[in-house]
Amino acid sequence: MSTLGISVVICVYTEDRWEDILAAVASVRAQTHPALETLVVVDHNATLLDRLGKEYKEDGEVRVLPNAGPRGLSAGRNTGIAASRGEVIAFLDDDAVAERDWLRRFADPYSDPRVLAVGGRAVPVWSSGRRPDWFPEEFDWVVGCSYRGLPHGRVRVRNILGGNASFRRTAFDVVGGFATGIGRDGSKRPMGGEETDLCIRLSRARPDAILLMDDRAVIHHKVPEAREHFGYFRTRTYAEGLSKALVARSVGTEKGLESERHYAGRVLPAGVVRGLRDQLLARPGGARRAGAIVAGVLTAAGGYVVGSLRARRAGTTFEVVRIGAVREGEREDAA
Repeated sequence: MSTLGISVVICVYTEDRWEDILAAVASVRAQTHPALETLVVVDHNATLLDRLGKEYKEDGEVRVLPNAGPRGLSAGRNTGIAASRGEVIAFLDDDAVAERDWLRRFADPYSDPRVLAVGGRAVPVWSSGRRPDWFPEEFDWVVGCSYRGLPHGRVRVRNILGGNASFRRTAFDVVGGFATGIGRDGSKRPMGGEETDLCIRLSRARPDAILLMDDRAVIHHKVPEAREHFGYFRTRTYAEGLSKALVARSVGTEKGLESERHYAGRVLPAGVVRGLRDQLLARPGGARRAGAIVAGVLTAAGGYVVGSLRARRAGTTFEVVRIGAVREGEREDAA
């Protein structure tokens, strides 16, 4: 068995997910490849920080920390990276549980020193008990999960998905941490894209770097009932368009939209055809799935246009944290 030391970072922000947070931590503690430590980073919520501190006060394997940066997921992750001791840092969403071999699947590829990141598969757990028949698998990223169109097995990818991800520590020495100004920040609009930006910056700085997706590294991601409705679907796809505009501004449109072109040009049209075929075969939801794909594409495109115009007019820039400076409160600007 690999002796690779892996620190696990779980970023949290609300007491509404109390039971989910405890379940996420418990799933890390049950790994066949034991975590070196689990760091629970609380995003500017003093009540939750105090409650979790008491919950794990006597637990030497779990550390509870306040986010040392501005509100948001990127700064929370950067806080966890700076405080961690592992050779590899893994990230798990606060409303997900990992299968027992999750860390072992992450650890194996790091025997190759060129591997700087390994991601896994996120499976949706629908609160209603089953997938809504209108919800296309091609859009499972809307609820933070792996989607139809991703490659199978262990394969090289442009970027990994942030809720089920791991990075070699030296990756952050090369490019700094997650950029603030991209991704979730505690607002009502569900933004994203911070892991895409990081992975593209990493590949540019280290052209020899290998970034992998291994679909055997599995987590089960809870989908609240509120996210099973078309209103959330529309809001999230629009926010994704806004996010992609920020990523493209940060790293350029060529790399920022490279995977998205394949997804929009091949995966989604195939999904529309599949939905219409299902409708002809009298399978439930076929036409609605096809319609949701078209609506999702148009809404995301609209978000991208609006986001691009806003960023250009505002002269938007981003901050990339130098991990060694997190405790010092220093930052460096990155266009």
